[in-house]
Amino acid sequence: MVEARRKTFKKPKADPVRLLVFDVMTEVNRRDGYSNLLLPRALENSAFDQRDRAFATELLYGTLRMQGRHDYILSQVSDRPWSEVDSGIVDVTRLGLQQIFEMRVPMHAAVSETVELARKVLGESKASFVNALLRKVSAAPLESWLEPAYALKDDVARLSIIYSHPEWIVSAYFDLLKDFAEVEQLLEINNLPAKPTFVTWPGRSSIDEFSEIEPTATRYSPYGFTADVTPSSIEAIRHRRAGVQDEGSQLVAMIFARAAEDAASWLDICAGPGGKAALLSSIAREGNHSFIANEISEVRAELVSRVVGGSQVWVGDAREIASKNEMFDAILADVPCTGLGALRRRPEVRWRRTVGDLRSLISLQSEISDAAISVLNVGGVFGYATCSPHMAETTIAVADILKRNPNLEQIDVTALLPENLTGAVRGGAMALWTQRHNTDSMFLALFRKTR
Repeated sequence: MVEARRKTFKKPKADPVRLLVFDVMTEVNRRDGYSNLLLPRALENSAFDQRDRAFATELLYGTLRMQGRHDYILSQVSDRPWSEVDSGIVDVTRLGLQQIFEMRVPMHAAVSETVELARKVLGESKASFVNALLRKVSAAPLESWLEPAYALKDDVARLSIIYSHPEWIVSAYFDLLKDFAEVEQLLEINNLPAKPTFVTWPGRSSIDEFSEIEPTATRYSPYGFTADVTPSSIEAIRHRRAGVQDEGSQLVAMIFARAAEDAASWLDICAGPGGKAALLSSIAREGNHSFIANEISEVRAELVSRVVGGSQVWVGDAREIASKNEMFDAILADVPCTGLGALRRRPEVRWRRTVGDLRSLISLQSEISDAAISVLNVGGVFGYATCSPHMAETTIAVADILKRNPNLEQIDVTALLPENLTGAVRGGAMALWTQRHNTDSMFLALFRKTR
């Protein structure tokens, strides 16, 4: 009898692509990894062809976006509270539902391939539970599972489930847009994959040199373009003469540079990975401005130094910038924020950020802003930028900056914006919206130091 069982047992045959996606997803969901860093690295080290790479990308990013809705459905068929289910089972079944409801994978393949993955990474017992869950879910269409959600009278709760966003984010969007129809448009576009947008750096590259890949110029930024190619295939990017940057971020750099065109010395006080610093340093060089980038992390400061064309890069806490004993005529503070304006490009952020994060971030944003203003020359320009539309990080933050610093006056950005950029000003600041402008929802407020 034992011998017979041994003969019928089959070794798990997990699909290598799905196995890679599960491994990356585990790093993201359980160890706070970043999908935009982990997946490209994993694919680069694989032998997958372009089709498999595209499948892996769609499966990972799509599952991370929609896992809230997947959990809502799975909780309806689980015989135990979903919050108590093993994390491996949760992530594997999420991958299964993504294939069943959101991709072009045949139903039988979506179920069988996910069960084989579960057998490989979880073992036979847990794989049986995964199989039972997926069989129940696949027995009815998506609309049936979402019927209870559509029946909810609470707009925030209903949209949260249907579009797979935490309720506090849906509520934060409504606080600004005041229109649930437009909130729904924003939630929907957040769930659509965003193609990479490329940026040319003045003096180092121009759109004309990319004619062979048939670039389409961005709508608002004179530096950007889109093309149906992977970033690594572009020679100018490999040689750091151009980069990948959302058009909204390009506009932040461009508008700040326009406001600071008469300023001799520029500082990017929170340079991060260097996207805005790369563009600003190039614009500064073209206009004979001096430019310095500051970044708190040595690792990221090294990345910044690779793309700023020889401009000086400091390593230090922005809040202690006065210790450098230098003053500047124009300072941009692209402060750390919740990142709610870039959810289509950073799918895990919606689940990783909480309302509780706001308190510490707002405090940090205030401290950085005040530190920047302390080393700004009289008559100088200060730019406060976030990749978030949240009221606390934008409109309220501007009011607080002015209250704490009576020697500042706000500059209305309207005259500095491209003529075709409409619906992008709130309280005198640039406030982009993904559903209106097809950019990240970037925010930029400008100030001048009067005394």
